[in-house]
Amino acid sequence: MRTYALANQKGGCGKTTTAIHLAAALAVRGERVLLVDLDPQGHATLGVGCHVGRSTSLVEVLFGEAEASAAIRPVAPGLDLLPATLGLAEFEEASVHSLAPEQALTGSLRPLIGRYDRVVLDCPPRADGVLTANALRAATHLLLVVETGSFALQGALRARAIFEDLLGLGGMPTLRVLATMFDRRLRFARDLLVAMHARFGPEMYDTAIRTSVSLREAVASGTPVLHSAPRSRSAQDFLALADEVLADEIEPADAPLFLSLEA
Repeated sequence: MRTYALANQKGGCGKTTTAIHLAAALAVRGERVLLVDLDPQGHATLGVGCHVGRSTSLVEVLFGEAEASAAIRPVAPGLDLLPATLGLAEFEEASVHSLAPEQALTGSLRPLIGRYDRVVLDCPPRADGVLTANALRAATHLLLVVETGSFALQGALRARAIFEDLLGLGGMPTLRVLATMFDRRLRFARDLLVAMHARFGPEMYDTAIRTSVSLREAVASGTPVLHSAPRSRSAQDFLALADEVLADEIEPADAPLFLSLEA
């Protein structure tokens, strides 16, 4: 069960939009996908049209009060959601009194091995918090989402250093880098994309997610663009990204339990 943590050290880079639509595109390609919302703001949960209310959510799962299967919601064919609520902030606060709180997600997802092919983790914008640490510990792949804007390359390098420090001697998941919010009409954006490829080399995905009105409308409506506008350029971008992800079958050097149990 390959698990992708989508992260950066700040918001506004298209991370949640990418998490939603990568998960949806993988499902369209025939994968069984679970989208996990680790952000207390619950933007990925809202972005797929899910309203949790008083129902079981990820916070109860992380506290050990419920099984993950009890909180999962179907979103679309092949795509399920483990939703977030503001209560996740309580888990972040309570973690200072817990033993190995960064391992909670790994343990919660373990019973789902065999039920899903891919898990997509939408991390909160706080890079050094326990929720992001949970995502990194559970992940086989770290997908660093970088907008093609001012100081984006420097920010990406800082984020990578933060994640390496957070994991310490535990080893990094396989790192991949994705450019988002790309406007090919802007020379600055084109130059930055070239610089990112030069800096990250084979870690960089060839696909760049372009800016799009249909993508913004899809997030606002709570329906992934692959269903609301399947012929749009945004849908094609995410299908291309999903194809790259599916083609990237190199096993991580320090594979977590999720992979070792599949043998």
